[in-house]
Amino acid sequence: MTFLETRRVFVAILAVGLFTMTARSVTDPDVWWHLRTGQLMVQQHAVFHSDPYSFTRAGQPWVDHEWMSQLFIFGIYRLAGFGGLIVMFALLTAAALLVIYLRCPGHPYVAGVMVLLGAVASAPTWGVRPQMLTFLLTSLLLLVMERSYERPRLLWWTPAMMLLWVNLHAGYALGIGLMATFLIGEALDAVFGFKDGPAMAGRTRSLGLATIACIAVVPLNPYGAAMYSYPLQTLQSPAMQSYINEWFSPNFHQYRFLPLMAMMLMTIALPVLSPKRLRPREVLLLCVTMFAALRSVRHIPIYALVAVPILSALVQACLREKGFARWFEGEPRRVTHGKALLNGFLLAGILVFMVGRIRYLVKDQAAAEARKFPAGAISFLLSHAPVGPMLNHYNWGGYFIWKLYPQYPVYVDGRADLYGDAFMNEFAATYYLRGDLWKECLHKWGIRTVMLPPDAPLVTALSDRADWQIIYSDAQAVVVSKIR
Repeated sequence: MTFLETRRVFVAILAVGLFTMTARSVTDPDVWWHLRTGQLMVQQHAVFHSDPYSFTRAGQPWVDHEWMSQLFIFGIYRLAGFGGLIVMFALLTAAALLVIYLRCPGHPYVAGVMVLLGAVASAPTWGVRPQMLTFLLTSLLLLVMERSYERPRLLWWTPAMMLLWVNLHAGYALGIGLMATFLIGEALDAVFGFKDGPAMAGRTRSLGLATIACIAVVPLNPYGAAMYSYPLQTLQSPAMQSYINEWFSPNFHQYRFLPLMAMMLMTIALPVLSPKRLRPREVLLLCVTMFAALRSVRHIPIYALVAVPILSALVQACLREKGFARWFEGEPRRVTHGKALLNGFLLAGILVFMVGRIRYLVKDQAAAEARKFPAGAISFLLSHAPVGPMLNHYNWGGYFIWKLYPQYPVYVDGRADLYGDAFMNEFAATYYLRGDLWKECLHKWGIRTVMLPPDAPLVTALSDRADWQIIYSDAQAVVVSKIR
């Protein structure tokens, strides 16, 4: 019964556990307009180059950098519904985490614990969203980069990977950035006397050529060379940094960021405590990705991808130094009947839990949607059809596109890059009643209906005016309509 050896069962439990952990309801605010866009592309046999959804940016140029991801998302939805999306994106996320496990050296149990820490740290970003494809591709790219020290020809897979990536998500720029960081790191390794043998120069040359090839394939997408500048425009947007939660820095007063804090403290302390000496390349990768994670929650998974294998090696070096070498001795291949029975019981238990968890998420999908989005108010709009144009909440725009398009064009949705900083600032000023700009905005866009959360300052202001009246209200949303 070698398949019930403890190490094999441990890896199986880790894989099933990661899949179960990463399963999420379909509640990302942007998934809805991704679904609608995928559906329309299938129907029209074309990608979009201008905005079809809003009345504030109608017909304006739009770089839909996630077009292939949207076809993938809609394809899964059409084949298997929301349950299919839940399972597929859990598989993608768990696969990215298991690739980290493959990259961890030494003892599988230490590596497994460190992967779990990295998983919990990156959990705030999980969901049914194209970013999970970037997460997986980044994980695979790091595997290729590290294995290429022994097999340099692996680097020539990276241009094909980049061609796929640039059509899935603008996160391709992260891949090119990591390749460039490896190049700089290898130069630092050479300067500080870290040698990898005579083949190192050839490998570095291959990496440089592969990086150039990856940059060269970027225009091979429906938007051409515009994809070179698109990621930089997003990163340089002050409005996105100010208004969108996942672009905020992690708030360590929140419990969900404590695992990230633990990882960062380990990153600082372990290089001092461990007898293992880090290479300059590893230090550079840790510093760059830690800075990115501190700057934005969105970048925490990238830091986890880089840090977990390095921290795992440092922890194991510390354990060896402290006399725990027996932890790293190979297990006997023979498994006793009692141990095999226990291992089988544990594996069966986690499999049963996984099935139960997935069944619960699928059955709860409608309720989860209703908890996160204004389903009741949407039903009211569909049945009573108040006059537009309608001003909606930023986080609800995608849901409106899925439920109300084309009857109600949206005021704003999750495509902040399309709307631009000036518009996002205008929306914030309107929402929070800054000066008289909110009155100017309502007049400028001819707003006849407003649908926002009950605690929105704009709702309070309009409900006190004689020319506006509340026509619908529940715990999630209030619909206010202008009286003719």
